[in-house]
Amino acid sequence: MSTPAPARTWQGPSAPERLALLRRTRSIAIVGASNNPSRASYFVTTYLLSSSPYDLYLVNPRESEILGQPVYPSLDALPVVPDLVDVFRRHDDLPTVLDETLAVGAKALWLQLGSWHEDVARRGEAAGLDVVMDRCVKIEHARFHGGLHLAGFDTGVISSRRALS
Repeated sequence: MSTPAPARTWQGPSAPERLALLRRTRSIAIVGASNNPSRASYFVTTYLLSSSPYDLYLVNPRESEILGQPVYPSLDALPVVPDLVDVFRRHDDLPTVLDETLAVGAKALWLQLGSWHEDVARRGEAAGLDVVMDRCVKIEHARFHGGLHLAGFDTGVISSRRALS
């Protein structure tokens, strides 16, 4: 018998608050960026490079270039302080990523779909960060900007009604 996951008690920002965060963001660091096309971070990077206004900074100590973009070994190696840090790392790595995010002075921490760490969220908010968990920047950007079809979602209407002739 497996241990049940702890209840989620932290409340993230509402849709209007997430939209406001994305609107005020100018630069995004993608921590855990991957050169593997089957990885979510690769797909998110591809989408953001082609369909968003953000300056992207990719972070991965094992890569030097992804999609023609330079890759930095750490957040503190970036040439700028990113507005938002988008995280594609294992659960156990999240407290360290939070510490690094705070150390460089970023304003927001965004944990991707499936990533939930209540202690990290509470510590981040207490330190003044905007925190989003278990959401995808690509999906949220596309949703707010009418581009879900570009993000791999079929937004066509399916109906059982006959078309009127």
